[in-house]
Amino acid sequence: MTLLAATVLPLLAADPGRAEEAGGIAPGPTLALDTITIEGRRTIAPSGLNLSAPAVSGSRLGLTPLQTPASIEIMSGERLRERGQNTVAEAVTQNATGITWLGAPGNGGGSYASRGFAGVSSVMNLYDGTRLYVGSGTVTFPFDTWNVERIEVLRGPASVLYGEGAIGGVINVVPKKPTFSPVNAAEASIASHGGRRLAFDSGGPLSDRFAYRFNIAGTMTDGWLRPNGEFRNLAVSGALLFQATPDLAFTVSHDVGYQEPMRYFGTPLVNGRPEQRMRAANYNVNDSRVGFQDNWSQFKVEWTPTSDFTLRNTAYRLSSHRQWRNVESYSYLPATDRIARSSYIEIFHMQEQWGNRFDATWRGTMLGFRNELVAGFDINRIRFRNVSNSPYGGTSTVDPVGFDPGNFINIAGTRPAFQSTADQTSLFAENRLSLTDNLALIGGLRYEAPRIHRDDLINPANTFSARFQALSYRVGIVYNPIPDMALYAQYSTGIDPVRDLLSLSISQRDFKLSTGRQVEVGVKQTFWGGRGEFTLAAYRITKDNLVSVDASNPGVAVQVGSQSSQGIEAALSLKLLDNLRVEGNLALLHAQYDSFQQTVGGVVVSYRGKQPQHVPEQVANLWVTWSPLPRLEARAGVQYVGETFSDFANTARRPAYAVVNASVDYRLTDAARVSLRVNNLFDKVYPVTGSTSMWLLGRPRTVELAYHVSF
Repeated sequence: MTLLAATVLPLLAADPGRAEEAGGIAPGPTLALDTITIEGRRTIAPSGLNLSAPAVSGSRLGLTPLQTPASIEIMSGERLRERGQNTVAEAVTQNATGITWLGAPGNGGGSYASRGFAGVSSVMNLYDGTRLYVGSGTVTFPFDTWNVERIEVLRGPASVLYGEGAIGGVINVVPKKPTFSPVNAAEASIASHGGRRLAFDSGGPLSDRFAYRFNIAGTMTDGWLRPNGEFRNLAVSGALLFQATPDLAFTVSHDVGYQEPMRYFGTPLVNGRPEQRMRAANYNVNDSRVGFQDNWSQFKVEWTPTSDFTLRNTAYRLSSHRQWRNVESYSYLPATDRIARSSYIEIFHMQEQWGNRFDATWRGTMLGFRNELVAGFDINRIRFRNVSNSPYGGTSTVDPVGFDPGNFINIAGTRPAFQSTADQTSLFAENRLSLTDNLALIGGLRYEAPRIHRDDLINPANTFSARFQALSYRVGIVYNPIPDMALYAQYSTGIDPVRDLLSLSISQRDFKLSTGRQVEVGVKQTFWGGRGEFTLAAYRITKDNLVSVDASNPGVAVQVGSQSSQGIEAALSLKLLDNLRVEGNLALLHAQYDSFQQTVGGVVVSYRGKQPQHVPEQVANLWVTWSPLPRLEARAGVQYVGETFSDFANTARRPAYAVVNASVDYRLTDAARVSLRVNNLFDKVYPVTGSTSMWLLGRPRTVELAYHVSF
């Protein structure tokens, strides 16, 4: 009771983390020194699990992973770029524990699975701590790692921090920030399949009070599919910091993302597998189109009037414009040896979000114990408009190879379908009470009350409004038997929408939010003088209020379904020698529907005990980094994903796969390096995601040659 009472005290507070470079200390006299050159093997820079680095995603108090009763990982942007991971999806799935990618053009490439729960409404995407609300199952930004300072992954329910839609976890991309230390870097690369990439990064002081950061990165490729396999993107980020006083800072930033992803929706299956002759074929139409444009503007204020008190406010505007015009479903016809194409879909999204987040942090004592408290509110308004050619009619057939793609068929005509407005208000608080130097209690609360109004622009009779409310919380304990080791346990709750709220239909307006509960225990430790780090966690999550069907009335949908998962996750980073480091992680999971049934051919079918769609039960990553010579560094990584299923009945099986990536860096000087990178070294054919009739395949072997320079 003491802990929960502390989390709701009406105290203001703030983040003590301030830029050290803002102190305004004048430089002292300089002293010329002789240059000393030391020859020897290159020492690999520290990397590891970053257990002692503050993580903003697992706690609003700025706790480190060792202090947080949850599973959280921090991946530095520098390490991701050294490994040749140019996209956020590659960075997350090739490094984070137990996270797999379900990206496709239809979901904007922002769909993941974590701890048995899949999709953009269960694994939340954040940019710099701010979420772009999901519209029609789509998240399109961020996507490039060039402007990334770090990526933080929080596994398990995170609704207490970020609201509905995070039962599986949260992926937070933290961009590079303005700096008073000059930074300049550029990279150019060429790759197989006609790949070209240019990137530039610059930051530094404009005066003793102003600092900036500017990043731009663009990628183009001819693609590995024919026809219509090319894609391109551009990411631009700029930020300006005004350090008014050592205690008060203002930051304004703007990010632009533009993507024309590959117009590829999958490869048809023949007897449950893709045929080699179809591997490089793209069955979309000639005039197909996929385009995303995102704009994010933020204005931040941080004020620390005392060392124990901070106020922080972020005002933001996010907008997205998206377009699809494609034929998106393909199936093989064995009788004629042709490919049937359907789902001629044209959709436009116009989405805009305005919001403000305020929090305050106070550090002091309560009942004689050290105490840290953060409390605040989050308000936003989202407008979403959908224009489409629903019901997406049109069919055609083509030969498996050497076909004429043809053009788009639009039977119904493209017209405004619906527009939604969501207003959300939430209150949150988090508290850390240190009972002793090595024992702390951490608790959090969040109350939110979203309101949805949807105008049906085709049938106005289906216009409706709906209100929801939810209270989520987390209670945990962290015990440090020795300074570099933490034992923890937590109980947390979370909420998911039955469908993303902006696309909620009139038939779903009376459904409640799905609720989840998690119990997690674990241990984290840094050992061997900091050369090694490991984490080990065990958890169980249950999710209720899934939409199922009434067994006695197959035509009626009811919220009686449930789903559960339990698993073990482990991660290890070990610097065996000064020039040899091994990093790896393993996730073992058992996930199932506990109570879930659907109507198939007019008959109610139970899927109790079945593995949820698109959820693998084994995921592992392994990276080895070796520097045999002072200027040479080699890396090899293996990503393993267990088998998954494309249907509720677990009859459409997608096989397990392992993909090997490798790279070699040679440093021409301390500021310049040349890199040779090979993705999918053994040219493995594997499915990223899929349906019962087709798989969306991962990219084949790709070779990239890059030149990076700092100046």
